[in-house]
Amino acid sequence: MSGLLNKLEGIVGQRHVLTSESATYPFRKGFRFGLGRVEAVVMPHSLVELWYVAQSCVQADRILIMQASNTGLTGGSSPDGNAYDRPIILVSTRHLKGIHLVGGGKQVVCLPGATLYELEEILSPIGREPHSLIGSSCIGASVLGGVSNNSGGSLVQRGPAFTEMALFGQVDEKGALHLVNHLGLRLKGDPEQVLAAVEKGTFSPDDVEWSAGRGHDADYIDRVRDVDADTPARFNADPGRLYEASGCAGKLVVFAVRLDTFPAEKDTAVFYLGTNSTEKLEDLRRAVLSKFDEMPIAGEYLHRDTFEIADHYGRDTVVAIRYLGTKHLPFFFAMKEKIDLLSQKVSFFPDALGDRVLQAMSRLFPSQVPKRIMAYHKRFEHHLMLKVSGQFADTLRPWLQEFCKDGDMASFECTADEGKRAFLHRFAAAGAAGRYAAVNRKTTGGMMALDVGLRRNDREWFEKLPPEVDNKLVVKLYYGHFFCHVMHQDYVVKQGYDPVAVEHEMWPLLDKRGARYPAEHNVGHLYNAPQSMLDHYRSLDPCNCMNPGIGRSTKRKNWVAESV
Repeated sequence: MSGLLNKLEGIVGQRHVLTSESATYPFRKGFRFGLGRVEAVVMPHSLVELWYVAQSCVQADRILIMQASNTGLTGGSSPDGNAYDRPIILVSTRHLKGIHLVGGGKQVVCLPGATLYELEEILSPIGREPHSLIGSSCIGASVLGGVSNNSGGSLVQRGPAFTEMALFGQVDEKGALHLVNHLGLRLKGDPEQVLAAVEKGTFSPDDVEWSAGRGHDADYIDRVRDVDADTPARFNADPGRLYEASGCAGKLVVFAVRLDTFPAEKDTAVFYLGTNSTEKLEDLRRAVLSKFDEMPIAGEYLHRDTFEIADHYGRDTVVAIRYLGTKHLPFFFAMKEKIDLLSQKVSFFPDALGDRVLQAMSRLFPSQVPKRIMAYHKRFEHHLMLKVSGQFADTLRPWLQEFCKDGDMASFECTADEGKRAFLHRFAAAGAAGRYAAVNRKTTGGMMALDVGLRRNDREWFEKLPPEVDNKLVVKLYYGHFFCHVMHQDYVVKQGYDPVAVEHEMWPLLDKRGARYPAEHNVGHLYNAPQSMLDHYRSLDPCNCMNPGIGRSTKRKNWVAESV
């Protein structure tokens, strides 16, 4: 064993330094993409331990990959193959739990392992909500991971995850690690004292600097309302949303972030709409965003094919959330992870065993789609779930009736149960393509997923692929955050085709439309980061020792160009 591994064991304990292929596999295998070797996976249990681990790895000239929940969809927190010029230490922060309320809950300080679900649970009793709510692509996603990747969300008024307030370790051009406190908390002492105080929450109201910086993307409402703008409302490479920890993509060792929270809407209504006209749906989007003083809470789009796949391949997810709640889902995801790991070890078990088991269970349940919504599925190709405040509902109700009177669109107001199940069905769609591809692995060529920010003035928002691309696909699933013009587009390719190669054929088509991608899940190791994003990464990490290769950039030390 190397001297570094002995040192790391001395910091976190022997059982928290993993080196075997089987023990490290769940960490070095990305949620949907990415796999590579690591020298070790280290699991610190305090911020001070994380500081010592980072110092030791930097001094030993190791690559550091920071990983929270490992729920990213583009492989951004796992190794990308094995073509690295230095050994990798992957640091899992999932044990570094902790959330502290600031200003009575108007803001929060979140540690690296804090999850979105845990933040919702803490804020709910005081009538507050976080930037995002469960309903994104992954149960168990971390708060800090969302900030690091400028992740999006389904809520129309809140935009991408963003803050200017963070506590982080940064490696300078000489290879030295420094602690930077931009958290807006007056904390005294050496790094160990500062980190211990943040972890324990031992700071007083007098220590809070209220002018330290923005805690969310406050300009987003104005951007999304500008329906005539020739650019997307949000995308990961937007230079205006790259600031230190926000959008750092693992180029910093982030110990804590400070974020705004929001008043929870208690009185809400859900309208379900259906149409066969993309033009009619776009007319509605533009009208709702520009004609009314109030904005919707959420406006989620679902295509008929996605509806069908979600009903068959996401039914168990809906059942689990309806009857058990979201708090038990991380346990089931962990069990699935263990089953998948077992299938890797035992040769006669099929691949994706966890998905196959869950799909077999799913077939035991009846459809979870309410009857009125299922009737719309049979009538309409395009579906929209519109959630608004009770006050806005009073205004919107007669307006929708008038808007739909020509017969090109129909709508109804959901009961509380229908509204809940409609959004659960939309949530299940996010994982349905992956399940479909997993259980049909022998007859398909795999899947790919795009999250696309469309121009705000794009009236031709629904994708039309040329035959030479379309003929390579088994299924195309379209769903997304319609009022933000952010679309999730999942594809399963036919057997014999490479999903990555087919996706690369689609990029010029999106470029021609003025779309930006990715819009929510960040570049990871799948997408080419534009120069502005690479400049951001280089300013944060001049030695390229933190998560090198992100955005398909060089993996070599000091940003030395790869040989061709």
